[in-house]
Amino acid sequence: MNFHVLTLFPEMIRQGLSASITGRALEKGILQLNTVDIRDFSENKHNRVDDYPYGGGAGMVMAPGPVVRAYRSVKERIEAEDKKTTRVIYLTPQGKVFDQSMAEELSKEENLIFLCGHYEGIDERALEMIVTDNISIGDYVLTGGEIPAMVMIDAISRLVPGVLNNETSAEFETFQDNLLEYPQYTRPEEFEGKKVPEVLLSGHHAKIEEWRREQSLLRTLKNRPDMLKKAVLTEKEKRFLHTLEQKTDRLDEA
Repeated sequence: MNFHVLTLFPEMIRQGLSASITGRALEKGILQLNTVDIRDFSENKHNRVDDYPYGGGAGMVMAPGPVVRAYRSVKERIEAEDKKTTRVIYLTPQGKVFDQSMAEELSKEENLIFLCGHYEGIDERALEMIVTDNISIGDYVLTGGEIPAMVMIDAISRLVPGVLNNETSAEFETFQDNLLEYPQYTRPEEFEGKKVPEVLLSGHHAKIEEWRREQSLLRTLKNRPDMLKKAVLTEKEKRFLHTLEQKTDRLDEA
């Protein structure tokens, strides 16, 4: 999979993604990272890419020319190899909030272009011309789009075949079936008086899976009950959840 990042801080992107799982995947060639410095496409002798906003106001706005030219340089490179339409993601608090289902959808793309804004944003004309997806990583404002881009690339990358050593770990983890992940334990069996649940030591795989699923339901109900509306549950699990909800209601009333 190929990630193309249009940014004023290419080194920030490269350094942020060069470690751990994404770093190893880049070394192996499973992932490709192309960082494009928007300043390289400025026609200003000082490589400026921003200017004062029309109508007045605080701050500066990234000019459309360098952004569009940077995008076209990447588009030409991609089209030489792949005729499919490439999605261009603009990282903005005004976008749709990024989630696991979106990560799964985007992981099926061969190329993704990320546009990182700065200052007070990017001239609207550039956005209208090139952006296909406005995406946010949360309801807060950051200094630029680089950190959101890295968050998305990390989440998408782990769903690309071959990136994770354990091919099943991306499937059976947090947000699987819209449930939070069950508790995890490792050695020793007892730590400062706290013991590993007996069922995990039993070797009974069916019981272990049932316990894990129940723990996922418990955690989701406690920490993210909003997710349960979209959870994929069996009839038995629905009954178990109903029992949990009744117990919770009784505790709240007490």
